[in-house]
Amino acid sequence: MSATRRLFSIIQTLRSAKRPITAQQLCEQLEVSLRTIYRDIAELQAQNIPIEGEAGIGYILRDGYDMPPLMLTLDELEAALLGAQWVAERGDEKLSIGARSLVEKLNDVVPQHLKKVADSLVVVAPCLTPIISDTIDSEVLREAMRSRKKVKIEYTDGAGKVSQRTIWPFMLAYFETVKLAVAWCEKREGFRHFRTDRIVDMEVLEEQFPATTQQLKQDWWEQEKEKPRVYAKDSLS
Repeated sequence: MSATRRLFSIIQTLRSAKRPITAQQLCEQLEVSLRTIYRDIAELQAQNIPIEGEAGIGYILRDGYDMPPLMLTLDELEAALLGAQWVAERGDEKLSIGARSLVEKLNDVVPQHLKKVADSLVVVAPCLTPIISDTIDSEVLREAMRSRKKVKIEYTDGAGKVSQRTIWPFMLAYFETVKLAVAWCEKREGFRHFRTDRIVDMEVLEEQFPATTQQLKQDWWEQEKEKPRVYAKDSLS
């Protein structure tokens, strides 16, 4: 988590608290050290955020403080709410929690007149086709992508053939009922798309892949642009 997001989270936690919050509680929630929390509190106080308290007792945010409203247009707010609702419905557990948390934060900081209009306009229709469940933990896969770790998988293709691959995953594509992991495949020496529900087994390796995520995305996109825009139903690796 970046320092900016962490400072924002501290303010949000203190705003919603009914009693003083200790530094220990904050470090457990944000998964950082006590020293980091003390430094963040000092940084917020230096920015004239009215946080009162001290180490060992707890901290409160003085009444009357409010963050500036988030400057969003109505179109931007509708887009954010639509995206968050879609992810809350179709994402894995951690992503769904993050999406619902985003909606709550938007409700906290967006001016009331915009929020009322957006709430009446934006709705995500329920998915009528059953979402295919993954056999792996996609949270673990997403974390491997963030840390650029190689992943060893056992994969079943559309014809039922099982193979072992070592891949460099760098992107997760969400469709209506399935997800695709986009990766460089060492076995095929090329980019491949793997349906996550067909990954039978997965092991995150300690070894990092050498290319950056941005480089892989760029190279993959250049390759995709050269392909015809028609794909067979079961042409995924």
